[in-house]
Amino acid sequence: MNRAGRRAERLVDAADARLPALEGGALLRKAFPDHWSFLLGELALYSLLVLILTGVWLTLFFQPEMREVVYAGPYAPLRGVRMSAAFDSTLHISFDVRGGLLMRQTHHWAALVFVAAIGVHLLRIFFTGAFRRPRELNWVIGLTLFVVSLAEGFAGYSLPDDLLSGTGLRIAQGIMLSIPVVGTYAAFFVFGGQYPGHDIVTRLYPAHVLLLPGALIALVAVHLILVVHLKHTQWRGPGRTERNAVGKPFFPQFTASSGGLAVIATGLLVLLAGLAQVNPVWNYGPYRPDQASTGSQPDWYVGFLEGALRLVPAWETNVAGHTLMWNVLLPAIVLPGLLFAVLYAYPFVEQRLTGEWRTEWHLCDRPRERPVRTGLGVAGTVFYGVLLLAGGNDVVAQTFRISVNGLTWVLRVALIAAPLLAFLVTRWLCRALTAAESERLADGVPTGEIRQSVTGGYESDHEPVAAFRPGAPRRALIGARTGTPSRTPRAPERPDR
Repeated sequence: MNRAGRRAERLVDAADARLPALEGGALLRKAFPDHWSFLLGELALYSLLVLILTGVWLTLFFQPEMREVVYAGPYAPLRGVRMSAAFDSTLHISFDVRGGLLMRQTHHWAALVFVAAIGVHLLRIFFTGAFRRPRELNWVIGLTLFVVSLAEGFAGYSLPDDLLSGTGLRIAQGIMLSIPVVGTYAAFFVFGGQYPGHDIVTRLYPAHVLLLPGALIALVAVHLILVVHLKHTQWRGPGRTERNAVGKPFFPQFTASSGGLAVIATGLLVLLAGLAQVNPVWNYGPYRPDQASTGSQPDWYVGFLEGALRLVPAWETNVAGHTLMWNVLLPAIVLPGLLFAVLYAYPFVEQRLTGEWRTEWHLCDRPRERPVRTGLGVAGTVFYGVLLLAGGNDVVAQTFRISVNGLTWVLRVALIAAPLLAFLVTRWLCRALTAAESERLADGVPTGEIRQSVTGGYESDHEPVAAFRPGAPRRALIGARTGTPSRTPRAPERPDR
């Protein structure tokens, strides 16, 4: 060995004595499934990286202050208008700083894609059963990531102090006031006095740029560590069992494809920011407590809360001289609390009911093979969709020239009836698809050739199934209609199939 080789060996040995340098070889050989549905989590990760980079840039120009100033910038319609320093600096970023509007809109679009990618990724985990043992903790972490991202998005959305975001803060203050006993104190503490106060933007700013991003980064780090430790789930297929992982190695195949996804995602976010306008705060103007913007809706990820507030009737109860505002307390606090409590508990409840908590599961379920779980997931998605639509009932009514009161009553009925109908239809469809697939596996695929039997009848020829979708069984399923495959004998996996 030459001198350079010996020097490199000593350097590696010295690094390994202090750091787990040589242990990284196992990570380089880790197998990652080669299927598009597993890229949703990576899309969320790269959107978060864009958020961090653009957010750091924006902090150099944004002033998180509520002191009153007079606008003297280049946007003529607002020149001479009194506004907060936060709104003034937002206009300065948009119109005076070179590339500022592009960075603002890239940051906003990345936030929308980030939350959406987490949500769709959680749906993929739910419908494929990837939350089962030993991954229950990762489901809890992913769901917590979603909750923290909602709070982070709302905090950032509120910082410009424009009329639209100020209306959202006014709603948030009303939600706090609806909490029995402590609501008044909570609102007074958060806003630093009587609404709107002079401290809310100053207090939201460190939460948005420091506390919540730190929580997101920590949760993402723990999530990735658990993914590496527990290995990925995978679709059923040739050579894939509960005891192995088949896919591309981390280096160089996976790093190349994942790096390409990062470049594409970043490029599309920047392109979207340059072509599609989002959150034009100069159209709304500065926030004033005595005004509210027409047709105001929040970003989509909190739109379901807006819809819930609009659907619940004006129910109030007076108890010992205190008014309980059920029309705010139920949709804005009780409903989301129950919703996320069910989501947190679902993996543990399902595994107890099906008996699957006794063993580990590394192969993904196909949604059609779990009709009850799939039906519940679709019903929950429809429930969310109805609430999201209700969040813009005034815009929908104005666009289609219908009664907003009539639309509200239709949505109230749909909020109960549509999820139930969605569950029944989805469960029936899953069972029908499974039965059709079992029949196809048992009888084969029609060749299109017809022959006459010796008795004078006609019958079509069939040939064995040769093409399979990812995760599709190679033989007819037994008892999948029950929705509890753990009680059904599994066909043994053969590595030669």
